[in-house]
Amino acid sequence: MRVPSPAMLAVALAGFAAPAIGQSVPPQPPRPCAAPEFGQFDFWVGDWEVYPTGSQKLVAHSRIEKLYNGCAIRENWAPLSGQTGGSLNTYVVAAKEWRQLWTDSSASWAEFRGGFDGKAMVLTGTGFAPNGALTRMTYTPQPDGSVRQYGENSTDKGASWTPSFDFTYRRAKDDQ
Repeated sequence: MRVPSPAMLAVALAGFAAPAIGQSVPPQPPRPCAAPEFGQFDFWVGDWEVYPTGSQKLVAHSRIEKLYNGCAIRENWAPLSGQTGGSLNTYVVAAKEWRQLWTDSSASWAEFRGGFDGKAMVLTGTGFAPNGALTRMTYTPQPDGSVRQYGENSTDKGASWTPSFDFTYRRAKDDQ
């Protein structure tokens, strides 16, 4: 067997090197989640202390993370009552809507759909309210940097709504 000389190895390896001067580098494919819609829920990303709106009584901690190359937002909900849970949120390009899947330590499961209305993220689905009633959640960024999450239930397929919860997410001191 003949051993190649260092010069022959250099010539052979040159074919694997960067393009020669004057040759163009092929463009990188676009990132799949670079569309502006994937940033619509970014106002919710962070480490939060959660209070009933208008109250100073802390009820939960929540970590909201942007993951998977910017394609998803994951919530990690840790109420002081101990029943933890979380959601996975993403913009579904084909459907042109946001979707959220929720599950928690009591085996609850909820699915929501919706979108950003220019001021708030509004998601509607089933799973939280009794008897298959609808739940609508509105996440609104506030001028002070907090986020209000307002929940409502409907037993008449969305013709009327009743308040069910109202939380304010304030940045955790170590996230400011």
